Amino acid sequence: MYPSVKKVVPRENYVLDIDFDNGVRGTMDMKPFLEFGIFQRLKDPNAFKRVRVAFDTIEWDSGVDLDPEFVYAKCQKMKQKNVTRQNKKQRVG
Repeated sequence: MYPSVKKVVPRENYVLDIDFDNGVRGTMDMKPFLEFGIFQRLKDPNAFKRVRVAFDTIEWDSGVDLDPEFVYAKCQKMKQKNVTRQNKKQRVG
């Protein structure tokens, strides 16, 4: 089972900071998706900023939402990098 989205914060340049209920934090760059279908609605920076947590994932006022498994998969790399950094700090200190 996938973790649920706990918090989402829109940032500059179509990036989302996302916290999951399992403690993982990730950053998701939405720019690669903005040319496709319904995602074009998010090109307006004001529309992009109107993102929120809905049930276990994220959605926008414009009707766009994302599959929670997709969101988690895109943020997974951030988690792995953070774990690697923590391990390096523990070895050094």
